[in-house]
Amino acid sequence: MKAKVTAFHYDLQFKIPGGTSRGVLTQKKTYFLYAQHDKNWGIGECNLFEGLSYDDRPDFEQKIRQVAAWIESHFELFFDASTSLKSFYDLGDLKEFPSIQFGLEQLKSSFLNKDPFCLFDTDFYQNQKGITINGLIWMGSREFMTEQIDQKLKSGFQCLKMKIGAIDFDTELSILKAIRLRFPKDQLELRVDANGAFNAKNALEKLNRLSEYHIHSIEQPIATGQWQEMAELVVKSPIPIALDEELISLRNAAQRTSCLETIKPNYIILKPGLLGGFQIGDEFIAQAQNSNIGWWITSALESNIGLNAISQWTSSKNTSMPQGLGTGSLYTNNIESPLRIENSELFYKKGLNWNLKPIIEQHVY
Repeated sequence: MKAKVTAFHYDLQFKIPGGTSRGVLTQKKTYFLYAQHDKNWGIGECNLFEGLSYDDRPDFEQKIRQVAAWIESHFELFFDASTSLKSFYDLGDLKEFPSIQFGLEQLKSSFLNKDPFCLFDTDFYQNQKGITINGLIWMGSREFMTEQIDQKLKSGFQCLKMKIGAIDFDTELSILKAIRLRFPKDQLELRVDANGAFNAKNALEKLNRLSEYHIHSIEQPIATGQWQEMAELVVKSPIPIALDEELISLRNAAQRTSCLETIKPNYIILKPGLLGGFQIGDEFIAQAQNSNIGWWITSALESNIGLNAISQWTSSKNTSMPQGLGTGSLYTNNIESPLRIENSELFYKKGLNWNLKPIIEQHVY
């Protein structure tokens, strides 16, 4: 069989609209690269996040199809285990397309491994160890957010991450207060994510009010690009500050170093699907550790293909703090997988099966 590489998109449909400070999500478009030669095949997800990804640009689809065609015509070179993907990126403009870099890393590992769904052969992949994760609380009405909180607490989560900044701030504070009345800080860790919703002038006041409820950390309190203002907040804030969206536009080591040395955050949030993959993630971790900056890893609404890859990479880091990995249950049409949640831990159940047939039959054959 002639080698074949296909690029295609897939629309993931939310079961319940997801509220963020950037709007309400009902659908999430993602992209895949699929390679096949004889009986071997591999797949990688290119997690374009519209409105957030660095490479959310009009020529994205053209670029990913060009990349697929190039791989197909240079199949042996690309899938040579000794070929460095980093050198491949350096030759072209793929540094400007982190979503595609993320997909290419998965595609190559997937194709070269005996099991295309094994990218990092860890205890997690072998179903010997789970990954502790936080429970994500989407924005919405007070009733909707309270319902989510109750559900997560009943499921055994000991760390909740609540998105804030879209509804009335006093209402958000009252929800946090209600949680703390039931669960003190030694029983439940609370993280909040503002997605840049505060402005630099009122951010510190809001952080002071939030601190009454023993918040573990706040992600991206103000919008990106305000390095000096963010640095000042880090110094003055009673709540540790984590950078998230701030990291997405940093496309080389010099930019990353400059950002971290200027802001000196308490934590950084690593989203491989938005940063450019696992090699970039490793570089971020090394820089953070050299600067005594904490970190954890978060998925970014990928399908189960991308979530599986991120989870396996996360498990290779042997970190014990709760990670921000999705559950795969947000969508009505996600790809069937062995990923399961039990008592706030994500597991890879090897006895369960993947089912790529619906998307492969639709887009490849």
